[in-house]
Amino acid sequence: MNAAKRLEIFRRLHEDNPEPKTELAYSTPFELLVAVTLSAQATDVSVNKATAKLFPVANTPEAIYALGVDGLSEYIKTIGLYNSKAKNVIEACRILIEKHGSQVPDNREDLEALPGVGRKTANVVLNTAFRQLAMAVDTHIFRVSNRTGIAPGKNVVEVEKKLLKFVPRDYLLDAHHWLILHGRYVCQARKPRCGSCRIEDLCEYKQKTSDD
Repeated sequence: MNAAKRLEIFRRLHEDNPEPKTELAYSTPFELLVAVTLSAQATDVSVNKATAKLFPVANTPEAIYALGVDGLSEYIKTIGLYNSKAKNVIEACRILIEKHGSQVPDNREDLEALPGVGRKTANVVLNTAFRQLAMAVDTHIFRVSNRTGIAPGKNVVEVEKKLLKFVPRDYLLDAHHWLILHGRYVCQARKPRCGSCRIEDLCEYKQKTSDD
């Protein structure tokens, strides 16, 4: 795929959604960190349902840490892998309190040192909470990048590096949101909705579907 095609793809995605946002509900960097940690192998909808009950009660490292693993588990037990996630969040809260003055770090090294925070979660927090140029590649973005030809790669790190290199600079800050929403609602895993896709004519996928 050439640069002109990529530029037009992101121009259209921007035109349709000038200010894309994550579908996770949050109001502070800490709430976002917790929500993204809980969202691993779970839907944003299920996470939002749980945090809608949790955050009004506890939305700071101190308040969630005070709940303990058992207390936190009660709020998030509808989410997959909630036991291990509760342990990770509680331990992350302890580290934030003891090492970071209860503030979420704005750098990759400190974020990835937190339990339950991998490269993807760190990238989401850096990009969404701190508006840094970071590319969080989840299953949707990995699929869209490969299927369309925007940034093909064999693994998530390869796709991440290609996206950071190939996405036009003016659109890079919000590209993560556009791609994830496109993968979630249009370029879906089982059957892409090519008939209602804004970038169908630019996409290099060879097995396009003819209907919505």
